[in-house]
Amino acid sequence: MPRPDFKRVGPVAVALAFAGSIAWGADSGPPGGEGAHLYTQFCAGCHDHPKDRIPPREAIAKRTPDEMLQALNSGLMRTQAGGLNTNERIAVVTYLTGKAPLGTIAAPPEKNPCDAGSAQPGSGPASGSGSQWNGWGRDLDNSHFQPQPGFTAADVPHLKVKWAFGYRGTYIYGQPTIVDGRVYVTSSSGRVYSLDAKTGCTHWTFDAPAPARGVFSIAGDLAVFGDDSGTVYALDAAKGTLVWKRKLDPHPDARITGGPVYYRDRLYVPVSSLEELSAPVPTYECCKFRGSVVALDARTGKVIWQTYTIDEQPHPYRKSKTGTQLYGPAGGSVWSAPTLDPKHNLLYVGTGNSYTDLPAARTDSIVALDMATGAIKWVNQLRSGDNYIVGCDGPNAAGQGNCPQQLGPDVDFGTSPILRTLPGGRRVLLTGQKSGQVYGLDPATGKQLWTARVGAGSSVGGIEWGGAADESQMYLAVSDAFAAAGKPGLTALRIDTGKQAWRAAPTGPVCSWGRRSCSAAQSQAVAVIPGAVFSGSQDGHLRAYSTSDGHVIWDFDTAQAFDTVNAVAAAGGSLDHGSATMAGGMLFVNSGYGRINGQPGNLLLAFAPAELN
Repeated sequence: MPRPDFKRVGPVAVALAFAGSIAWGADSGPPGGEGAHLYTQFCAGCHDHPKDRIPPREAIAKRTPDEMLQALNSGLMRTQAGGLNTNERIAVVTYLTGKAPLGTIAAPPEKNPCDAGSAQPGSGPASGSGSQWNGWGRDLDNSHFQPQPGFTAADVPHLKVKWAFGYRGTYIYGQPTIVDGRVYVTSSSGRVYSLDAKTGCTHWTFDAPAPARGVFSIAGDLAVFGDDSGTVYALDAAKGTLVWKRKLDPHPDARITGGPVYYRDRLYVPVSSLEELSAPVPTYECCKFRGSVVALDARTGKVIWQTYTIDEQPHPYRKSKTGTQLYGPAGGSVWSAPTLDPKHNLLYVGTGNSYTDLPAARTDSIVALDMATGAIKWVNQLRSGDNYIVGCDGPNAAGQGNCPQQLGPDVDFGTSPILRTLPGGRRVLLTGQKSGQVYGLDPATGKQLWTARVGAGSSVGGIEWGGAADESQMYLAVSDAFAAAGKPGLTALRIDTGKQAWRAAPTGPVCSWGRRSCSAAQSQAVAVIPGAVFSGSQDGHLRAYSTSDGHVIWDFDTAQAFDTVNAVAAAGGSLDHGSATMAGGMLFVNSGYGRINGQPGNLLLAFAPAELN
């Protein structure tokens, strides 16, 4: 699975640390009392002596009290905090932040509402021009290629910040969608936004009850997104009012991380989970989640079909050494947006790792489904036996606690496959893996056409969130965080043969916040326009490279404080997850992905060439 938190500690330490690890606070707070005692008991062992994925206490100081309490009560850490009552959770939050939670994540209205007469969807600068970025990959091929950005590669060195916007929560993630002069973005507080692309004024907001870490898809007059509760929401794109919502999986750890994809009145939605984070708790009956893809009627939210990556329902198969009943098979999350091939009526997805020892033939695979029925047409399992839950990395972890007896390295697919057509009509399906391996597959059969290695690979890299491809080359950012022989950087491959065209070694890292958690890893998804490819780094820099030879043509440090159009104090941080997106002469990027060990932040930046500012 991509980006699970705190993977590099033992199962017992994880179970204890998680109870308080989401209480991201400052060093301020009362020197004693129950909160201090609970922090010392459950949290200090990890956060006062951090290593690998565990962030130090000073690095997790920016989450709000209500974000922390939400995560403990009903969010990511509800299983790990199960032994703490409400008063104890509030005590930990108050101790770490110096502030008591207010009991709600919902923030007041934004201070920069758009004028009543401002542009409605359909009348903005991108309307009718074809210059938009709708959903994860911009097109059904998931190419992350923008042929009509509204500026040229020659303009890129002259990109300047036009406006900045501050999110209410921290550790933001997601990717901006740009349609008809509006920018649609999600955030970790659950608040989602429709902003004016030119000015950043707020058309509307909507508050979901759970964090929303993905991307909007505009489906006609609907704006559709998923959240960390596994629920899909369809909003009126003009007004932000709820039209319908649908929970796609009853499992408490189910979530939607990949963007919905819209085509001909249907939405195709991937379903993933973070059951791997609940699994280390000794009493947790691991594991029962199965990844899936769901087709919905876009107008009503009615489920047309749902296909699971694992056919067999989980069943009891052994007990742990402490007597906890274990279940399987499980896993196979679908982390990324499906890729559609309407001409051949096929849909392609990449899948995540297995959670248990029981065989799961479609984990760590590329899978093709029938768009009409959801029937599976072919499967290429590119790694078997990749059985993993959090905390099972140690040399003696196999079979301990809830750990599988046969452990895998957790090098699954968090990326969307990219479909490309070569001169002469031959097609190729391109995909990258966390192992650092890249594959070119025949989209009709799944047969491997070529393979290339661009990174050493690890559970957080090689390739995390995916590359981009124009007509001739594929561009792949490599993370290789925590890899002993890692090779972070940006590589261009020929899409017909997989041969390397060039490789750009990392620049830096140069971190404005200092040496702590300063990394050159390039985990963020890549975006490309004619002549320039954009790749963000964990050091907070967004860089543009020449597509011809990989030399850097623009470098901007997003990890700074900015005055924002909505008067929210905001600063950027690490760049990760969703790529920069561009349309209508502008470029947009979120800065501050701090879920693991990066620098958190709460910033959306909008750029335009200097002459257009």
